[in-house]
Amino acid sequence: MTWFGHSTILLHIEGKRILLDPIFSNKPSPFPFVGGKRFSKVLPVEPQTLAAIDAVILSHDHYDHMDYRSIMVLKDRASLFFAPAGVAGRLRAWGIKPEKIRECKWWDEEELGGLKLICTPARHFSGRGLFDRNKTLYSSWAIKGQQTSIYFSGDGGYGAHFAEIGAKYGPFDLALMECGQYDKRWSDIHMAPEETVQAHLDVKGKLLVPIHWAAFSLAFHSWTDPIERVTKASRERGVTIATPQIGEPVILGGAEYPTAKWWE
Repeated sequence: MTWFGHSTILLHIEGKRILLDPIFSNKPSPFPFVGGKRFSKVLPVEPQTLAAIDAVILSHDHYDHMDYRSIMVLKDRASLFFAPAGVAGRLRAWGIKPEKIRECKWWDEEELGGLKLICTPARHFSGRGLFDRNKTLYSSWAIKGQQTSIYFSGDGGYGAHFAEIGAKYGPFDLALMECGQYDKRWSDIHMAPEETVQAHLDVKGKLLVPIHWAAFSLAFHSWTDPIERVTKASRERGVTIATPQIGEPVILGGAEYPTAKWWE
């Protein structure tokens, strides 16, 4: 896996290239003059240079997870788009051919060249404007291959659904878990770092990689608070955690994983 910051991840799994929640723009906003800029001024790779993508997987339609400009770059590079219910309408409106879209409800299972993609529950909300809140579904995703299994949390607060996912589809070799943009005032829709670790244990994850931080500032906590707290909680609970820099590959089954405190 290669992390681009926030929740954008490129996976190479059993011969397939899968891109999760792509946002390559400098701001998570429809307007260039609104929203905080990306912390990292240079991306690991420009989206225009990406090789063909077998699938783009979307967790929900928020601007920091489903970016119009990024989708426009990818629409002819990606073979398929997997999205929660209702999001297909947005993709079609953006010019994505209907035959390239797979729309799913929670617990729906799809096939991708030997991989099983499962749309799993999340505790969040959706919408891109003032009048479309929760008109579309939000989700997490399980990716099950012959040798490798991956869980992608998308966005959401902590809840009993993590244990249910773990019971149905765990264990997972890699858990990509939300860790950032939290606040006590919206704890129902975003996890605190300590809850990130508990959710990882609930889904029966083996390696934890915290995501949804480092790219944009969308809450009031400091830039380093998520990673400092999640690494501390992981140590206390005996969880194996990788902390790659943006653009640094993580290879499952390798002799060691990135653990440098590069943010300090």
